[in-house]
Amino acid sequence: MHRVTVSALFAAVLALAGCQNMTQQDQSELFGAALGAGAGLLLADAFDANPQWTVVTALAGAAVGQQVARNNSTGECAYYVGRDSLGRPVYRTGPC
Repeated sequence: MHRVTVSALFAAVLALAGCQNMTQQDQSELFGAALGAGAGLLLADAFDANPQWTVVTALAGAAVGQQVARNNSTGECAYYVGRDSLGRPVYRTGPC
């Protein structure tokens, strides 16, 4: 257990060092991804998921968290407006 804790701490220090020259939007997206991954891990733990599902929920949470952070930093959201002539969904962007 001690070895895992030290490894996680070392990885966190390296990750923080890599964030030094990031833009505000990049930092926001990274924070959103980390927060989403943490929420996914907590959700998997709450439902006693097996290790494979724990990884899936963490990755899904990270993806959702990153997108939410991106929308919050730009102030724009995508709105569904219908389908085009080929049946593909069409979205417009505008203020949230």
